[in-house]
Amino acid sequence: MKHIKDIPNFDRPREKLAAKGPEALSDSELLAILLGSGVKGKHVFQVAHAILRKLDKDKKKIDIKALISIEGVGFAKACQIVASFELARRRLLKESIFIQKAEDVLPLISYIADKKQEYFLCISLNGANEVIGNRVVTVGLLNTNQVHLREVFVDAISDRAASIIVAHNHPSGILKPSPDDIATTKQLVDAGKILGISVLDHIIITKKGYLSFKEKGLM
Repeated sequence: MKHIKDIPNFDRPREKLAAKGPEALSDSELLAILLGSGVKGKHVFQVAHAILRKLDKDKKKIDIKALISIEGVGFAKACQIVASFELARRRLLKESIFIQKAEDVLPLISYIADKKQEYFLCISLNGANEVIGNRVVTVGLLNTNQVHLREVFVDAISDRAASIIVAHNHPSGILKPSPDDIATTKQLVDAGKILGISVLDHIIITKKGYLSFKEKGLM
């Protein structure tokens, strides 16, 4: 395989991107641009191919730890790649996801299903029920997660959201709302009425499945 310096200028990844657009580049060429360079004894395309093989094999959300395990990927490059993937995920989901039922939310929250800590998420929707924001509000310790109303609604207000859907995982794996879950949901619904932002659903997710407060008649 050739080094970038051995490739004609017009066919180098950056020059090719500028001349033909990103759709003209292969996955390895796009990654090569993110990486910038290789390391001693391993050129950038070899590193890019190693990353792609890792992604194809694991079929999981990319993370810094997995990337650093690949020779030629240091902490800084791993952060750049993870950040670019996350930005792309947010922008694409923001433009394409339309929520009609609880099941439509699962692609947005599935990554927290097997977390060992409790993650509380807030998804902002516009008047057409399109996703315009998806954020982690709090991360708790084990099964403890203190959720403040202001933290849930602050970004939704900034988004000018018409409604929100909240979600959290149960590290215990138990798909049953706790008394605190029920109380928090009621507080959120009441606060939403005052702010003019409807709380459409509260979803609990685990590796075993999900529970929708709306579908269960809990809100």
